[in-house]
Amino acid sequence: MHLARHVDPDTIVQALHDHPSKAHKHHFQTKSATSSVTPYSSRYASQQEISKFKIPQQGAPADAVHQMLKDELDLDGRPNLNLASFVGTYMEREAEALMVENLSKNMADADEYPAMMAMHARCVSIIAHLWGVQKGETAIGSATTGSSEAIHLGGLAMKRRWQEKRDGEGKDKSKPNIIMGSNAQVALEKFARYFDVEARILDVSEESLYRLDPNLVEKNLDENTIGVFVIVGSTYSGHYEPVDEISNILDEYEKKTGIDIPIHVDAASGGFVAPFTHAHAGGRKWDFQLPRVKSINASGHKFGLVYAGVGWIIWRDESYLPRHLIFELHYLGGTEESYTLNFSRPGAQIIAQYYNLIHLGFEGYRGIMENCLANARLLSKALEKTGWYVCVSDIHRKKGEHIYKGPEEVEYGDADETSADYNAGLPVVAFHFSDEFQKDYSHVKQESISTLLRAKQYIIPNYPLPPACQATEILRVVVRESMSLDLLDRLITDIIAVTEQLMNTDAVDLAAFQP
Repeated sequence: MHLARHVDPDTIVQALHDHPSKAHKHHFQTKSATSSVTPYSSRYASQQEISKFKIPQQGAPADAVHQMLKDELDLDGRPNLNLASFVGTYMEREAEALMVENLSKNMADADEYPAMMAMHARCVSIIAHLWGVQKGETAIGSATTGSSEAIHLGGLAMKRRWQEKRDGEGKDKSKPNIIMGSNAQVALEKFARYFDVEARILDVSEESLYRLDPNLVEKNLDENTIGVFVIVGSTYSGHYEPVDEISNILDEYEKKTGIDIPIHVDAASGGFVAPFTHAHAGGRKWDFQLPRVKSINASGHKFGLVYAGVGWIIWRDESYLPRHLIFELHYLGGTEESYTLNFSRPGAQIIAQYYNLIHLGFEGYRGIMENCLANARLLSKALEKTGWYVCVSDIHRKKGEHIYKGPEEVEYGDADETSADYNAGLPVVAFHFSDEFQKDYSHVKQESISTLLRAKQYIIPNYPLPPACQATEILRVVVRESMSLDLLDRLITDIIAVTEQLMNTDAVDLAAFQP
């Protein structure tokens, strides 16, 4: 056997760069930094790397830089096959045209762009009505860069209201806490950490459907609780948390103690699903129809069907947004009231959101969300029908049923069925190996499914459920608007194919592939 030594590629490349007369004698040399015949005849084709960490001394032709960056970006995944993300990757050409035409408009310049600001105000009003704003109340809200900012603004308003009340009562205000489930998206925990609030993160379980357990909420309330974050659309499994049930618990708690604790609904994904689907929230109230719900956020760039960069925060009435949090800005000739964490931010996404609301209308959104749910049900049933997988999401199970009964019990739906016939939730499919599969193929690791699907360009994550359930790992597919029936058929075929490939691979051979 021949001995071989380690080779450092960086050393070789550097040596070639240090001796261009030897390495590049056959290349045409030019001193021009801004001209080339084609992008690949520029110095970046083979003589010099694009500067990565320091600005280059000389510029380069626009077409060459465009091509080099485009080529590097080809290494990214395909957005439409990124089935891990809730964020939309498709908009109609007319919407894209509006965004391009308005890319240079800044939401901070309210006086300069009154038409754009009018569209912003209309979006706030339309969304407030979708979320059940009540007569006699004056809803107030704002666009944000996403739900993370919106959650921080909603949480901060709750904290300030609690502090003002404690000040009025002459009580200590140094130990605020907020309640959420362990399935909460990281933005909720960020709020608590960034704004000095104790996060009371409550375990979820299979019995609680991997969502906030109302019984645990009741046990963790006290006079320092500034509010409860309730999620309409868990990122893990797509379940809606029982906002009305938690509201009833808080009502009873107030009757016993006199302590009024509000709810902020994190509807980052569900805020543009629940209002439109036939299932709604499973026949339960979740929005401003419940007096206990003071504020709601949603992501326009998720099921609001806009490209990344827009979220929404709405308070049911302006009295729930403490006045001292609102800044009155006298800037560039006008006066603007602002309550955001950012100042300058793009306006194109707001225009695109308004376009969607007017173009699609209620029925258009309903059609899209019903299609997403129908495709998610089909994927769920196809997976469970194999006997290899079990879904922890349950939008494919008849309303009120939450238990997997085996592949022989899986029934495909009727042509005229709607989401109302099934459990309410997001069009999310969260699944894992069945007990029978794990018993028969114990050498197969579930993460290998994700890896092999990535080779086919699908991005489907494999990760553990929240703490207390983390022994179970899930694969998760978000079924967005752009998941056509043809693409879904191919996805099902490919999942089955890679699963069979692993089943038919010898355990010894598979050990070399699996980490």
